[in-house]
Amino acid sequence: MSGRIRDEDVAYIRDRAPIDEVVADYVQLKNAGGGQKKGLCPFHDEKSPSFHVTPSKGYFHCFGCQTGGDVIAFLMKIDHLTFTETIERLADRIGYTLRYDEGSSTGPVVTSGTRNRLIAAHAEAAKFYQEQLNSSPTAAHGRELLTKRGFDKAACEQFGVGYSPDEWDGLTKHLRALGYTIDELELAGLSKMGQRGPIDKFRNRLMWPIKDISGDIVGFGARKLASDQDDQGPKYLNTSETPIYKKSQVLYGLDVAKKEIAKKRQAVIVEGYTDVMAAHLAGITTAVATCGTAFGADHIRILRRLLMDDDAFRGEVIFTFDGDAAGQKAALRAFSEDQKFVTQTFVAVEPDGLDPCELRQEKGDLALRDLIARRVPLFEFAIRAELKHHKLDSAEGRINALNAAAPLVAQIRDKSLRPEYTRLLAGWLGVEVEIVTRAVSRGVKAAPTQQSAVEETIAQPNFRPDPNEARLILEREVLKAKLQEPSLFVGELWSSIEQGAFTHPAYVALRLAIDSVERISPENIVDENVKALFTELTVEPIRADGKPTATYVASIVARLREVAISRSIAELKSSLQRLNPVENEIEYTAAFAQLVALESARRSLHDLALGSL
Repeated sequence: MSGRIRDEDVAYIRDRAPIDEVVADYVQLKNAGGGQKKGLCPFHDEKSPSFHVTPSKGYFHCFGCQTGGDVIAFLMKIDHLTFTETIERLADRIGYTLRYDEGSSTGPVVTSGTRNRLIAAHAEAAKFYQEQLNSSPTAAHGRELLTKRGFDKAACEQFGVGYSPDEWDGLTKHLRALGYTIDELELAGLSKMGQRGPIDKFRNRLMWPIKDISGDIVGFGARKLASDQDDQGPKYLNTSETPIYKKSQVLYGLDVAKKEIAKKRQAVIVEGYTDVMAAHLAGITTAVATCGTAFGADHIRILRRLLMDDDAFRGEVIFTFDGDAAGQKAALRAFSEDQKFVTQTFVAVEPDGLDPCELRQEKGDLALRDLIARRVPLFEFAIRAELKHHKLDSAEGRINALNAAAPLVAQIRDKSLRPEYTRLLAGWLGVEVEIVTRAVSRGVKAAPTQQSAVEETIAQPNFRPDPNEARLILEREVLKAKLQEPSLFVGELWSSIEQGAFTHPAYVALRLAIDSVERISPENIVDENVKALFTELTVEPIRADGKPTATYVASIVARLREVAISRSIAELKSSLQRLNPVENEIEYTAAFAQLVALESARRSLHDLALGSL
């Protein structure tokens, strides 16, 4: 979608989308009392429900895996959607028309209603193409080609494969009869203007529907069936970029592979649509492919959302390439992209030059699974590919190979891996490890000092406190009351709390976040740890007997202040013991007067806390 969704629309969606109804599509919820609902967490395995939803507040939190947030955060995590995709889906759910700020995009801005029309047009086009593949006599060549590639009718239906008829405007007439305008079909990339009017964008081609991560068809990939003499067009043709289709932001097959990728912590990157089909049919259900473009940074960002776990990447990314020179070049190009992953990245190249589809066709499903199982680390592949260019049976060849390969080892940003690959390179070259170590060190010194974004990211410690830690329960209770029942903090009750009253770093950070804004909410909390704590305390039940009252809140605040002042009294008494009342009379007298005032304040707070119970 082009343009930025307006902030007021985002706020409207956040407030109006019913979190319990959205969550109920994925989790069986039961009433838990106090206006809360609970069920088994969808983000980790558990036998007893620890996943709580508070509809009145609009938040969820799992006390098992500590995942929490609002309705937007839930849908983003459960379906691996971007923020924009999530807002658009929720808007569709409640029937709200979003508005977009044109200034944030250089392309055309379309409303959510227009987007829905384009999506619907693609869905109708996919049905049309599938019917043509199954029934049109002119599709016989396409059906034969698919059969030879090992795909029967069931496989084609599973992936929605179709056929665009060898006609000028077959699809265009069909969609216009369904009420779609020429402008809509051109905007969708399904039709284009010819010399005598609108004609189909795709003709006489096998068609693969390209879906976004949520499963909506946003474009098509097409393979030419006519000979070069009949059609001078490219063998493979994709939908041109449209308001709903950006080829660098889509991975073919991701809609069906996303859950397996997240579950198995593995993504297999293949090169074509038939390769994805072959892989899935062979049992490799984590396979995806780019759509007419090289694997790049946008694709990495997509996989980050699926492989992210506790702010770190888990699992592995496996690239498969043809065994020819072009495939190996693609693998080496991926070497630089790998540096953006904090994960294990591998390459699986078939030695006979077969792509995954050909390998399955010639040698069966097991051969394709074995190819993936025999993967080698991408770093190893890149280094050994460089060594193949040199004659290692001569001293000169080994030195040249060392000079070419050592910088590759030096480029590995994970410093813990460099010594191991240094030793491996020494073994492959047949030279002393010390020689290779010096060569790699020279490469490191010569390399740029700028670190990757991943290396610069300092892992935050898990500072979230134990909710049952006795000495912190009072601090936690006051914060819960402030977040859940702010109206009970009458007058200056909240601002009267001493700065040192909260002792745990997480609680201190949350208190600062509360004080920094007029109304605290997830969108104005920058730190992810603080944001997670906010949702946790917003959902966690308050320990009061029944519904919290102003009297209860006043009592726990008084008790918290009493504890804080008691600490100050202890520190002041310690200071007084170190002072000589004769030599430091003025200082001692001032400190003693402060001590008397603190003792008086402590007694008053103690009485207030008891009297409020």
